[in-house]
Amino acid sequence: MPTWTLHTEFKFDAAHLIEGYDGKCGRMHGHSYKVHISAESDKLNPSKYLEADDMVCDFKELKWAAKGSEKGGLDHSVLNEELPVNPTAERIAEFIYKETQQRIPDGIRLNVTVWETENSWVEYTKDHV
Repeated sequence: MPTWTLHTEFKFDAAHLIEGYDGKCGRMHGHSYKVHISAESDKLNPSKYLEADDMVCDFKELKWAAKGSEKGGLDHSVLNEELPVNPTAERIAEFIYKETQQRIPDGIRLNVTVWETENSWVEYTKDHV
């Protein structure tokens, strides 16, 4: 069975604080986040931009978080105001994963990696049965 895997990377800048954190991360500060998303599928799909079954999903849908906060993304936002949870790197990756899943066809397996700094990152995925 054929498998296609899309990969894309993007960046966004945002501020946050980790509520309840005993240390400097408990104060408002910012990061230039880097995100890598892979989307794997055993079939090709249409998108809202292309009616034919010729893509796993549209790169535009994978990169939604790179848009400005006024356009529904995370760029130049305060993450505490955008996420329904405490914006740790782990929760940011989970949030991007869940929001991306809602924008793409069913059956696509996602893996989301978020770098908070050049040397610190987290990967989020779910078991696909």
